[in-house]
Amino acid sequence: MKKSTKIKIGLILIVTSFPFFLAIPVVPFLKVERGVKITLSTMLLVTGEIIFWSGGLLLGKELFAKYKSYLNPKNWKK
Repeated sequence: MKKSTKIKIGLILIVTSFPFFLAIPVVPFLKVERGVKITLSTMLLVTGEIIFWSGGLLLGKELFAKYKSYLNPKNWKK
């Protein structure tokens, strides 16, 4: 696999992980049983983490650190 293809797939995986994390705060407002809410929020968190770190592994250490700094809110004003 070409390096540029790995980078694109890695970035897509990282971006794809965000909806899983953003859905977690919505779970408490769903009209389902408490056990289902706990299970759903756990599944969203684990799935988001797996997808995020899979993308990080494809990007490699240097590129992952670079894009991670872009996502850090402390660096948004620069």
